[in-house]
Amino acid sequence: MRKTLAMLALGAALLAGPAATDPNFWKHEWPQTDFTRTSVDNWVEILSGGPPKDGIPALDAPRFVPAADEIRIEGTEPVITVEIGDAAPRAYPIRYLTWHEIVNDTVGGIPVAVTFCPLCNSGITFDRRVAGQVLSFGVSGKLRNSDMIMYDRETQSWWQQAMGTGIVGALTGAELRQVPTWMESWDEFRARNPDGLVMDEPAFNRDYGRNPYRGYDSSHRPFLYSGELPPHGIPALERVVRVGDRAWPLTRFASNTMITEAGVTLSWAPGQASALDTGRISQGRDVGSIRVRDAQGRDVPHDVMFAFAFHAFWPEGTWMLPE
Repeated sequence: MRKTLAMLALGAALLAGPAATDPNFWKHEWPQTDFTRTSVDNWVEILSGGPPKDGIPALDAPRFVPAADEIRIEGTEPVITVEIGDAAPRAYPIRYLTWHEIVNDTVGGIPVAVTFCPLCNSGITFDRRVAGQVLSFGVSGKLRNSDMIMYDRETQSWWQQAMGTGIVGALTGAELRQVPTWMESWDEFRARNPDGLVMDEPAFNRDYGRNPYRGYDSSHRPFLYSGELPPHGIPALERVVRVGDRAWPLTRFASNTMITEAGVTLSWAPGQASALDTGRISQGRDVGSIRVRDAQGRDVPHDVMFAFAFHAFWPEGTWMLPE
């Protein structure tokens, strides 16, 4: 994995050289994107991740099967759980999102984009409606601070996945509403939702269940990242729970499985495998599952991402460290 990432990094650096000072470099690939509208100050931050536009194919209107009928997914494998209103709960397995990164779907009448950036461990679900328009998203093939840049097919604007914010194009500055979803093990999902649904295996030739980023979350530095490392001696690839502009290092749950601070309660439970550890996702070390709720017990939008990504996108954010 490290050799593969190193080769991709070299190629990306060579491809992105002119873009460091001139976004016109991307115009041949993105003729419909309005590069005169952008919040990007330093174009050197944007690099090709290797695959071209749509080289990682996003999924649209996926098929689902009853959770009770699914036999291919191992119990420890992570899924993103989407529970909206009275709609049947849905599980989106990371074994598929690793290879597709975005799923455009509609749940309970709400158009959503279920997203996962492996390089940041960022799994976020967004409402796809912006200013009365329903957007559909694809994978641009570009990275910024190692985080996936999405694009919408309607305006060809670029969006920062970790923040859900338009950064280039007509929708620069627009913000996607984050839907309160969470990542948990397949065992947790089906035990709580025996009548739930799980996304069916996509009709692509991929080795689903394999982790192409083997050993990544044990690395010292992230892929294609040259920004500052996190403060307080926190390792770059340590997982943190981000709620707004606050981050709780996952190491805080080593001695306490429930933390109530800043108006929210964060709970941790064992049983979820890391998707970025061993060659098979199901065999990854146990990193556990996080739920975040408010004082009324309602689920709160959050993300379990790597520390470097939090620091890159929320440089003035608050680190929730032990007193």
